[in-house]
Amino acid sequence: MTGEEREKILLAAAQAATFKPDLMSNDKLEAATKGHGALVIPVFAAANSLAEDVFCSFAGPEMHLLDRMTVVDAAAPQLPLDMIIDKAVRATMNAGAEPANAALIVASLAYFTGSCARAGVPLGNRKLGAIARIHAGAARTSAIALVTGKFTHRIPAFPAYLAIYEALMDKKLTRVDGAVLPPFIAGGAVYGHSALGEDFNIPELARNAAKVGTEAMIQSMYGAGITAYPLWPALIGATVTMELVHPDALLGEEFGNFGAVDSAYLAGKGAVEAAKLPPALHIRGTHEEYDTAKVIGDFGLILKDIGGPSVIGSMALSEIFAGFEEAAVIGAGFSGGPVNPPLGHLEGDCVPALRLLFRNRGDVFAVADAIRDYKLQNFIDPELALCGLNTIARKAEQVTRGKVSEACILASEEIRDRAVYRRAVHTNDMLSAGTSLADVTRTLDDERRAYVEQRGSAILSGFTGRKIELKFTELKPHARRTDKFTARYWGFDSFVSYDITIDDKPYHLDNLTAKEVPAFALEGKNRDNPDWGTALFAGAVLTQELQYIGHTILNITVPAAVAGARGMDPGEAGKQAEDGAYLTRSIPGAHETAATVARIAQRIKARLDEPFP
Repeated sequence: MTGEEREKILLAAAQAATFKPDLMSNDKLEAATKGHGALVIPVFAAANSLAEDVFCSFAGPEMHLLDRMTVVDAAAPQLPLDMIIDKAVRATMNAGAEPANAALIVASLAYFTGSCARAGVPLGNRKLGAIARIHAGAARTSAIALVTGKFTHRIPAFPAYLAIYEALMDKKLTRVDGAVLPPFIAGGAVYGHSALGEDFNIPELARNAAKVGTEAMIQSMYGAGITAYPLWPALIGATVTMELVHPDALLGEEFGNFGAVDSAYLAGKGAVEAAKLPPALHIRGTHEEYDTAKVIGDFGLILKDIGGPSVIGSMALSEIFAGFEEAAVIGAGFSGGPVNPPLGHLEGDCVPALRLLFRNRGDVFAVADAIRDYKLQNFIDPELALCGLNTIARKAEQVTRGKVSEACILASEEIRDRAVYRRAVHTNDMLSAGTSLADVTRTLDDERRAYVEQRGSAILSGFTGRKIELKFTELKPHARRTDKFTARYWGFDSFVSYDITIDDKPYHLDNLTAKEVPAFALEGKNRDNPDWGTALFAGAVLTQELQYIGHTILNITVPAAVAGARGMDPGEAGKQAEDGAYLTRSIPGAHETAATVARIAQRIKARLDEPFP
């Protein structure tokens, strides 16, 4: 093969593999453009809209809205914030979010973009959540409509209500007994803006109610047989509390200068204490520090007014919170790493992108560099993390365009191109040496398996503070099923066994999903060994990193593209590429996609071979 022929094959393969975002993944991206099952593209739409208004390209200072998004005290019937929220809501709903979910997304991103949780004056009493809900046209409801994100199951807000109102009736939340108050005390300034309210009742009620509500959510999650990741119990505990407590109350000098601390902060404080959240959170890329109690309390204010978002709205909010460096600790979402999740979860770079745009005065290239840098640090497989970001950002740009999606594409483009080129070269060399296409994709999957073992062990060691080394001994389908479908697509019933050393102590786990995890949870197997939980955790993390590979299927599509460019029948190329990729063949769909990519590559190569007219 001549050098020119090789260059044409590689070019055709690279162009075909990246022809459109949908060909990069087995995830159903087209459905996401209208919010079916995931709100990742509506989140990008909202972020792009907010970025456009904050960094408007028009030179006139009247068009620069950043300094007008934090209005706290204004009697105007319409605030500058209304313009921003209305436009962002329309963009979000156009991308498929229903009204309450659109309101939640826009209010959340606007908060991190610089808006206060409050806007307006007491007479109007307008708050960010209500403004977003009104512009979205969502129905007003209470926090009872809230539900946690899906952690296998999801828990509605009812346990928080039950616990708080039972404690309320038992007079356990505040020392102040309403039964002893003379008339005309409660409800007026003698109470609400004086010592009894600001120094005693409001701080006690807010903090204690949020604690009780958060603890009830945690216990309910345990009762459902799931881990109580702390973010959502805290959010719901604070939200139910802020429905009860005077939401605009300020607190006495014991808590800070006049106007500095409000009832929402004490609700956030109680929720943070009960959930054992860290005292501060930091934005990825900028390292800006947020007081966790303030964030949770402010979101209590937002969520009480937002309407009734669905569980995918809650999941979108979880992923928005994945923009914090502490995401894994607070149970925020999957898109902060270290595991690469399905593309429907990739909202976690939107808040960092917005904050980085502020820091860099709208320079998308500087923002892109910062996003790339933290992605390279935070993931077991950072190359595929950036490929996944590129795919979803490009898909988002089919619906909406702006500085956030542009920065994400710039952050990931050259990494994606390198990933494609490297696989194309490897494939072409192996095919030229007589290796079968199935053996090529099997080799690529073997290489990724070894990489995940090596880098995953290092990341887990850093996260746990223990020396961890993990090697898979079996990765195959049929942990407990026998049907033909799961025999081919191992992600639906994964038989996973591995050797692991923890601080040089060796352990072997056999059939993680069907034996080891049920035995630990139901029979108490090895619960007396403090290392065993760590061994299960480590195996679960690295197994899921391999299971979720449907988000980026380059180990199948790029070899098929090279084979197609070399003359193999596209259908056969797709079939053989999927046959060999025993790990990338986690979920169905790659065969058909690879055949399409091979056909495109073949067409491109044919045109490259034609003489220029």
